[in-house]
Amino acid sequence: MSNNLNFADVQGNILRGYGKQYVRHLVLTVANASAARRWLSEATSGDESAAPQITNAEPWTERRRTCVNVGITRDGLAAFGVPAASLNSFPHEFVAGMAARNTLLGDTGPSDPSKWKEEWKGDGVHLMISVYADDAQDRTATADRILAARGAFHLRAALDGDGFPGGVVHFGYRDSISQPQFYGVHDPDRRRDDQPFVEIGAMLLGHATPIENLRWEVPKPNVLGYNGCFNAFRVLEQQVVEFEAFLSECADALIKNPLSEVVLPPGEEAKWDPPMSRHAALREVVAAKMLGRWRNGVPLALSPITPSPQPAITDAGLNNYGYSSDPDGQRCPIGSHMRRSNPRDAKTVQRNTNHARRLVRRGIPYGPQYDPAHPVKAERGLLGSFMCASLTGQFEAIQYDWTNLGLQDPRITGSNDPILGNNDPLFSRFSFPVGDGMVKFRGFPHFVHTKGGAYLFQPSMSAIRHLATLSGGGTVNRR
Repeated sequence: MSNNLNFADVQGNILRGYGKQYVRHLVLTVANASAARRWLSEATSGDESAAPQITNAEPWTERRRTCVNVGITRDGLAAFGVPAASLNSFPHEFVAGMAARNTLLGDTGPSDPSKWKEEWKGDGVHLMISVYADDAQDRTATADRILAARGAFHLRAALDGDGFPGGVVHFGYRDSISQPQFYGVHDPDRRRDDQPFVEIGAMLLGHATPIENLRWEVPKPNVLGYNGCFNAFRVLEQQVVEFEAFLSECADALIKNPLSEVVLPPGEEAKWDPPMSRHAALREVVAAKMLGRWRNGVPLALSPITPSPQPAITDAGLNNYGYSSDPDGQRCPIGSHMRRSNPRDAKTVQRNTNHARRLVRRGIPYGPQYDPAHPVKAERGLLGSFMCASLTGQFEAIQYDWTNLGLQDPRITGSNDPILGNNDPLFSRFSFPVGDGMVKFRGFPHFVHTKGGAYLFQPSMSAIRHLATLSGGGTVNRR
């Protein structure tokens, strides 16, 4: 357990979520290095009248209407005046940037960086300032104050995310149920599940990690790297219409398959809340098998037949389960999105990695919520932050090893995550066992397209103040 965590020195959206319904991510270029450094100084001064203050991780005594956080790219650090020797002490994947890592991440085909939105192309993405608010008016007012910072920044894009009722996201799933709990941050007596608590070094540089005797290297100087965190920020466009059509196609096939009577015993759908037709219920079965939860958040590991178990599973119980009692995936498929991303207590080939690749996920939908009764053509997706202490050891390892190769279990190796994976209709496959039989679906596309993103470093409050004292900068010189 960490004894030296200074919450006032850590940016506030890393270890705890804010629960805000409105977010605006300002994607920025440093227009004037001196002015940008002055804004950093003012934003950490404690004087709200000088600039919106960057939010730290100290526990709140009363709810804040808005919160502000900052992530900086490698090119952004250079623009602020960080010298080359210091830049070169950062991990190679961060220095290279997300676009250069596209093959590892599965960002090919429709997700290739050449097809990303214009604001993410080139070397001009220096930082992202994120505003979290309880209402849209406060979000706009705070963002406008940041953009009015005396010529400091050039706005490349303002990305708005608005939360949906019930915490659902596009594809209709309830989100943000499972997050790691940290030693020294969360109360063990109030734990949500039986998963091991996580060392804060999984998120913050300079602290013990879940891997024995390993601490990720802290970039130099120590004041710049210590208590910092990496953020893989992604703009993920979701093909909602295609996804819903695929569920219908699968239900059409499944309703003719005798195994459907084992997957969903006849008449069970009438007991659901609300009751459904057989075809509609089989659509929901497929959606649940792909994710690992029913769309209302009930995990298959606890309720494989119905999303409406009796007695009902409370919110506190939605994350308290494992997979060791379901080794073959009869309840929750081994290849489902959630079981791939977080194997929990399941046996895996990479035995020491089950709990060593935990990520903090902060995401919010963008675009209008899809209504099949009144379909509106629009871009929809997720603005997602995936935070960790090691991009290659955590985020990239999950994307490459687990999401797009299935290396955790030889029974799914060679297949991709059915929801997030880089699928191609020529090769895609998803299957799940039903007793001694197997249900298989093939020929589906990539349902999530990356439209942009960046590897960001979220410095500590001390590091932000350090950046404000530098000189030079304003230009980007790649090594």
